[in-house]
Amino acid sequence: MNDPHNSPPVPSHPLRWFPEFWELSNRRLRPHVRLLGLSILVGVVAGVGAIAFYLACQIVAGYALGSLVGYHPHHPAGEPPMFGEMAAQFQPWLLLVVPALGGIVSGWLVFTFAPEAEGHGTDAAIASYHFHQGKIRPRVPLIKIISSAVTIGTGGSGGREGPIAQIGAGFGSILGGLLKLSAAERRILMAAGVGAGVAAIFRAPLAGALFAAEVLYSSSDFESEAIVPAALASITAYCIFCLAFGWSALFALPVDTLAQLKFTNPLHLLWYFLLALLCVVLAMIYTRSFYSLTHYFKRMPIRPHFKPAIGAMLSAVVGLTLYYLLRQDASVLSVLSFGYGILQDAMAVDTTTSDDLWLALVLSAVALGKILTTGLTIGSGGSGGVFGPSMVIGGCAGGALGLVLHHFWPAYVPHPAAFVIVGMAGFFAAAAKTPFSTLVIVSEMTGNYNLLLPALFVCMVAFLLSDEQSIYSSQVECKSRSPAHQGDYVLEVLAGMHVRQFLRPHATTPMLHLGDPLPQVVEQLSNSTFHGLPVTDDAGRYLGLVSLDEVHLAVVSQHLQSLVVAEDLMRTDVPPLEPQFTLDRALELFIETDCLDLPVVDDATSRKVIGIVRRSDLSSTYLKHVHRDRAARHEPIVRI
Repeated sequence: MNDPHNSPPVPSHPLRWFPEFWELSNRRLRPHVRLLGLSILVGVVAGVGAIAFYLACQIVAGYALGSLVGYHPHHPAGEPPMFGEMAAQFQPWLLLVVPALGGIVSGWLVFTFAPEAEGHGTDAAIASYHFHQGKIRPRVPLIKIISSAVTIGTGGSGGREGPIAQIGAGFGSILGGLLKLSAAERRILMAAGVGAGVAAIFRAPLAGALFAAEVLYSSSDFESEAIVPAALASITAYCIFCLAFGWSALFALPVDTLAQLKFTNPLHLLWYFLLALLCVVLAMIYTRSFYSLTHYFKRMPIRPHFKPAIGAMLSAVVGLTLYYLLRQDASVLSVLSFGYGILQDAMAVDTTTSDDLWLALVLSAVALGKILTTGLTIGSGGSGGVFGPSMVIGGCAGGALGLVLHHFWPAYVPHPAAFVIVGMAGFFAAAAKTPFSTLVIVSEMTGNYNLLLPALFVCMVAFLLSDEQSIYSSQVECKSRSPAHQGDYVLEVLAGMHVRQFLRPHATTPMLHLGDPLPQVVEQLSNSTFHGLPVTDDAGRYLGLVSLDEVHLAVVSQHLQSLVVAEDLMRTDVPPLEPQFTLDRALELFIETDCLDLPVVDDATSRKVIGIVRRSDLSSTYLKHVHRDRAARHEPIVRI
């Protein structure tokens, strides 16, 4: 006998499919159309910003390192030098001068105009998301572009993703402020900007979307609300950047090498497990040394403007020391600036003609040296990202291990390029706690998905075995620990209630008028139980709010008391509540305006004041609701 409750739904008539589809689409998209449209706009700005920053880096590096120093680092196959290479003779001693000069310029720019632009920009964006309601000062992205181009272009060790992420995040924050979006929407736009920056500069749109949602937390939590907006922003930024510089992947592998990268033997996972352990150890060294150096530079008793110059010069000392210790092998200078070229060389190495052990030594030196130079450059206050250097550290360490294993057991490691690629993923998964986005980004950067399974294995092992220290210190453990989400349960409780429940039908609402003198304003507030009163016109339409804070400032100014009226004191940036507003929306307005009382108007058109709601009323309602729920479940009440 068929159960009518479990029977499948009866399909609708084909003629109703389109109307039903249209209704479903409207219901699903209409609440999000504005946010999704703004996400595309954020992607446009991030893409254009990525182009501008990339050109700035190329120009500064071409002149400072190429023309002056005579140092021409190798480039990834997808990023050939744009302005050619000057035939200047390499003068190693200038590597001590040029990075220091770059550090002076960068330090002056940052600490004079936007001190929050120091360090790696992604961490600043994460901190803004969790602790500052997604607010970033408009000048920060511009200062970040210039200072980072100078820092990295003159030889400082840093990545390009941090500045681009802060450009996208900064514009998302600015856009949210201009359009008076809620704090939650502003945070989402900011996260979308972070993803768009990563997508553009690494040519990895899927990874950008995942990175924006994953990098906010040090656990496996995702910011699910940010994924779709970040995806649209990432696609847009990626397309704009690639229209300017081509659609090829960042790194290119020879055809014969690609044929050797296919994963066909599960026993090879034993060697990849060794790689995961190596990534965990190096990530621990990286994060701890980075923040130890940062702490040391913070305590250094000199003006912060000069600290980036010291860090950059010490980075150059590290690079030159390795250069002379390793037979003046120029590839070891990849510890400076971007360093991506050595990854391209390691992936394309011809194992039949190269000296595997010597190359493994060079790659090991670059991996360890890059840890030190990145800490010195960024920890001293220099401007740049930490994602790019992490790719170099992980790729070089993986390549060194792969070369050693290939030298002694070539049957188990056909080509060390596999360990270069997987090492990039595993190292950053351990250092940044972002296993999934990192897994995707190295696949998109190399245009190769043959190593997806071993990369997934290494990323998961490295993430699970890594310690609690992350390279992004502003990450929080999970959503419940984020100030951005601490009110989610409160909003859930209040979402089913409305402002109209707090209106008293026959109560008289105290109001002020534009011309009321200060003594009358003081008297009205003194005779009421509210901390703020609405200002209305003669028809009772809402114009603004006068709060006790403004009145207090006017009262203490004796010479202004006879001149001040309500119009001078009122705030016009305080939006009123409406009866149909849910209490979660009302609470957002209380938080955004920082008011203890808000007026209620009948509707958005007439704006006639019909009452006042206290913030404390919402708190009392929430506590009563929680008390009733816990009493029904026989749970003890926890007093906070």
